[in-house]
Amino acid sequence: MPRLAPSRAAGASSKGGKPHAIRIIGGDWKRTPLPVLDLDGLRPTPDRVRETLFNWLGQRLDGQHCLDLFAGSGALGFEAASRGAARVLMVERNARAAGQLRANQQRLAARAIEIAEADGLRLAASLAPGSFDVVFLDPPFGADLLGPALAVAAPLVGANGFLYVEAGEALETVAHEPLAGWEVTRQGKAGAVHFHLLQRENKGFSAKSRNTLTFA
Repeated sequence: MPRLAPSRAAGASSKGGKPHAIRIIGGDWKRTPLPVLDLDGLRPTPDRVRETLFNWLGQRLDGQHCLDLFAGSGALGFEAASRGAARVLMVERNARAAGQLRANQQRLAARAIEIAEADGLRLAASLAPGSFDVVFLDPPFGADLLGPALAVAAPLVGANGFLYVEAGEALETVAHEPLAGWEVTRQGKAGAVHFHLLQRENKGFSAKSRNTLTFA
């Protein structure tokens, strides 16, 4: 049994958990601001990174099923729903962060979004293999969760699906047994954040098609 995963939003910050906002980049809710709490460990995926990621995914996710396993602010999950995903399961352990996700879901009347206030690793282990087209994986940095998270998340991706990973270092510099049979097809770096798009090997990509971006 994997050990419990702390949330990306593990507790109130010194600012008292006051709200600020993220902005949806594209799709039906383009430019819509969404309040998020200022909590320790909460790292909303930056606008530029989200824009790049969804360019890689083809802008629209119509009819696709997505999983945001460490949802935090919900930036990735709400973006996916805005771009037409049929189902977005957002998992967040922190009660206050999960409450904010529910409030934003209600504000948008986002029927495609499901919010589970639960431990990400435990919940992922209970889901059916191959049941998602895109899995977003952004575990808290420095919590030694990347390996266990990859182990439970990778089997959930369908045969032609994508696994998106944010980490504090490039995946290619770290050996992760759960990534056997996977290829990093796109990757980039924004500040201290390394972000990667992976697909199973032999799915039409080659090492020559790999694209690396670096943002200041």
